[in-house]
Amino acid sequence: MKRAVLCARVCSVHKQVQVYEGSRPVSDNAAEVTAAGIARLAGVGRAAVSNWRRRHPDFPKPVGGTETSPSFALPAVEQWLRDQGKIAEVPLRERVWQQLAGHPAGAVTALIHAGCVLLLVRDRPTAWLQLSAVSDEKLAALLSPALGEVLAPRFGPHRAVHTPDASALVPSVPLLRATAELAAELGARQTYEFLLGRHLDANPRQYTLTPPGPAALMAALAGPARTVLDPACGTGTLLRAVAQGAGAKSTDAQSDGAGPAGAQDGRALHGQDSDPDLAALAALRLALHTESGGGQVRVAAADSLRADAFPRVAADAVLCHPPFNERNWGHDELAYDARWEYGFPARTESELAWVQHALARLREGGTAVLLMPPAAASRRSGRRIRADLLRRGALRAVVSLPAGAAPPYGIPLHLWVLRKPAPGGRPSHELLLVDTADLSAAGRDKLDWQALHSAVLDTWQTFDRDGTVAGRPGVSRSVSVIELLDDDVDLAPARHLPPPAAGGGAAELAVVRERLAETLRQTTALTPPAGEAARPPRWPTTTVGELARAGALVLRAGGAGAGSGERVLTEQDVLGGAAPSGSLPEGPAEDPVLVEAGDVVVPVLGGGSVVRVVDDTTAGAALGRSLQLLRPDPAALDPWFLAGFLRGTANNRQASSYASTSTRLDVRRLQLPRLPLADQLQYGERFRTLAEFEDALRQAGRLGEQLVQGLYDGLTDGTVRPR
Repeated sequence: MKRAVLCARVCSVHKQVQVYEGSRPVSDNAAEVTAAGIARLAGVGRAAVSNWRRRHPDFPKPVGGTETSPSFALPAVEQWLRDQGKIAEVPLRERVWQQLAGHPAGAVTALIHAGCVLLLVRDRPTAWLQLSAVSDEKLAALLSPALGEVLAPRFGPHRAVHTPDASALVPSVPLLRATAELAAELGARQTYEFLLGRHLDANPRQYTLTPPGPAALMAALAGPARTVLDPACGTGTLLRAVAQGAGAKSTDAQSDGAGPAGAQDGRALHGQDSDPDLAALAALRLALHTESGGGQVRVAAADSLRADAFPRVAADAVLCHPPFNERNWGHDELAYDARWEYGFPARTESELAWVQHALARLREGGTAVLLMPPAAASRRSGRRIRADLLRRGALRAVVSLPAGAAPPYGIPLHLWVLRKPAPGGRPSHELLLVDTADLSAAGRDKLDWQALHSAVLDTWQTFDRDGTVAGRPGVSRSVSVIELLDDDVDLAPARHLPPPAAGGGAAELAVVRERLAETLRQTTALTPPAGEAARPPRWPTTTVGELARAGALVLRAGGAGAGSGERVLTEQDVLGGAAPSGSLPEGPAEDPVLVEAGDVVVPVLGGGSVVRVVDDTTAGAALGRSLQLLRPDPAALDPWFLAGFLRGTANNRQASSYASTSTRLDVRRLQLPRLPLADQLQYGERFRTLAEFEDALRQAGRLGEQLVQGLYDGLTDGTVRPR
């Protein structure tokens, strides 16, 4: 409570400073914003911004960028939008993001400066309270030593985050004031997560990220740990996912000369990445996730294989998502390295080098979990190392994840669970193999991580406790090491698991057949009668855009962010008639568009004539990307009438625009007749019947596919006779 009060006072002082210095001219270092950023601020499309520039002589002039992509001063744009009534007030989080994205030194530098100040605001709020009351120039001079006092004890020697000097902080001061104000509203950790998440989303091709689902699973497989290492930490997702509960085993792990293993609960998080920017971002992220005095964060910027920053660490757990298929990992210069206890990896086996590095940094009995490409389990060039890992009991489990679990999303990645053997200990004689391909629907956004976690963890915990586990056909099995030590030492789970019974066995196939027959009978009952032959009526027509301007319906676009765990109705869900299956990344809420019963949802890409009326089971989900929501006024428009006419083929064609690679639907141009509400209800009832018929056909198709595949499997494995 005391900290919350101080943060509120920080916000109040900042606003007072704005009042006292309101006559100060706009800084030369004021943030710039592009046309796309202006569109986001005002909640419109980029075409609207182009129209404003042409139609309004007083629209702010470009101050930078290029002729084709100019940039504008953010304060001038904000003032113009307010004067024109386009926006009452720019949301604080949006203003902070635009300042960060337009920072003259780049977004990464701005993120680092913002993260440093967020640590100061959280750990020493009174110090920030005093500093923020001075002018911008004086604040930059005083801020550098104040940050040094916070960063040095937090990160120790050889840290990835260096204290910025006063000259580097000068252009960041407006951003830092706004960031502190946002922290008073959201909290320091949530503010940094929001800004970092926005930056990662804006630059998807620059980073290979570990999604939250596999990160949480890897941390759970590693178990409680006080000293954790990620030698390829990226933005720190795996270290952040480490369980924070009490009960972690105490260790004698050294912290590489950095003092005791931690305070309070003794937790120490070690990370290393070859990219200095990523290392700095990860260090700040982890520090903001760790209470002041609650543990140590040690992150170094260097290549872990060539320049290990933590050679004396003996970790309880190592989590790692190493770079895949690296040829230049240090094969030539590391030939005699002591870490290759299980064999010198071939040039093409960089992943096995990371496996052995992880084992070398574990204490005896410590656990390592690595996300691996499936080829690492079967390539002939790595068979000798795999064989030695098995013989000595270091490799304990291989878990195959469904395709879409983590990048690269097109292949089913593996999790390797390893444990460092104790000298003279008795190695395990079995290896746990788990295949989760059938535990979740395929697709990047359709994985049931809760079911997947439960299935994997329950099996692993039983195996880890008993040394063996009862097999589940097609899902899991503990395999004798002797059985695996052949010429190939192929550890791919699917190669060693017995196939599941065909469709659950003959009895289950009979159930599927009955369900299919019942569904087909239902489709017959739902088949709508043919319409009467008649001349096409000449209705007076209107467009969706005209109805929106008249207030008969509200138009909203999908894609806004939300907190972790929010259900999201995706484009694929609408096209396939499925329940909301998407999810949004962790971070502060960004006012997502939540669908309500009676809303009409339209995909805008692909040129298909698919429309969905939201029912009670879908209501409350967030609207996903590439979807447009139409919320009709029930006193003027029937939703089923609206949805039915929007599905017309000719209607979609005339409202679509065509690019070289895709078709985009302009929802505002879709037409429908002007009819009294009573007539709308008649049409709406027929359209509703058609939708039920369509759902029944989908169900029949799914059941038919299940029955056919089950019969194929039954005939091939002998559980179904060819009678």
